[in-house]
Amino acid sequence: MSYKTKSDLPENVRNVLPDHAQKIYMEAYNSAWDQYDEPEERRGDSSREETAHRVAWKAVKYKYEKDKESGQWKEK
Repeated sequence: MSYKTKSDLPENVRNVLPDHAQKIYMEAYNSAWDQYDEPEERRGDSSREETAHRVAWKAVKYKYEKDKESGQWKEK
């Protein structure tokens, strides 16, 4: 299932990521959800949802990092 709004994102994403990072996550997740719809397009036994979440987190980590002191996500 793709996400229509940021409020639809999982709680663990909404509660930790800044607004812009949530947008990145949602767009990357939705794109991966569409792209990896067939099992042979994914690695190993990963589900479509697992693959989309992995892609989304990778996209967030490209622009954001978790601050070691505060634990908050900040733009690189």
